[in-house]
Amino acid sequence: MHISKKEVWLLKRIFFIIAFFLFTSFQISYGSVIVVGGLTHEKSAKPGDIYEGIIFLKNDGDTPSEVRLYLTDYKYSADGKSEYGNPGTGARSNARWLTFSPQRLIVAPKDTAPVNYTVKVPADADMKGTYWSMIMVEPLAETPAPGIEKTGKEKAKVGIQTVIRYGVQMITQISEGGEKKLSFLDKRLLAREGRIVFQLDVGNTGERSVSPVIWAELYNSEGVYIGRYESRRLRILPGCSVRHEMDFTGVPKGDYRALVVADNGDENVFGAEYNLSIK
Repeated sequence: MHISKKEVWLLKRIFFIIAFFLFTSFQISYGSVIVVGGLTHEKSAKPGDIYEGIIFLKNDGDTPSEVRLYLTDYKYSADGKSEYGNPGTGARSNARWLTFSPQRLIVAPKDTAPVNYTVKVPADADMKGTYWSMIMVEPLAETPAPGIEKTGKEKAKVGIQTVIRYGVQMITQISEGGEKKLSFLDKRLLAREGRIVFQLDVGNTGERSVSPVIWAELYNSEGVYIGRYESRRLRILPGCSVRHEMDFTGVPKGDYRALVVADNGDENVFGAEYNLSIK
């Protein structure tokens, strides 16, 4: 049987790949620094105010961990996309108001370290509503990029390091003014894994953040009340949108009228009405 040069090359390559996996052990490690006390720092202030705060970082690991922090703008949409823009470029960014220190530090094992920040709100009387940005907390690799190392007769080791990056939302609520306004966007009725789910995208078209409770009151074609179906509460920042889901599982097939209510827990209540058909 004749074997071509190309077939020989392929056999050698397959042998190399098999040998690599036979004599290689994988080591996976994870970043051990976490943010203590929540990922949102929110403060009400007036134009010209200055306020301070602290972000605490804890190292749950057994070795020192180096961390860097940096600012970004932040925006999100109902389809799950998040945008991390250059700091201070968004219309409602407060990134240019923020300073913090240190921007890079080493957290000792089992220790907690503070990062101090200061927010200087511009003395602009025309400002109103919600302004925000994000401080990213990124643990740095403890060793150079993972590679192959051998020690004596030990197997080759390939290290895989997973770094968990945290984003701390820095929100400034200008204490006076700012319209609260919602817009009901796309809707869809889905059959998913044996469940009937009503999806509704909701956008904040106002100037101040809102966190409404959203529910749908369902009526059949004869006007008979079927039930109330509630979604979980989600914060929506101005110019952003979220996706709410209400579980209609168990509702019989037929035509329905859904009265959707978004209640922000204050004088701001929004509503919409939809005709739905469950098949």
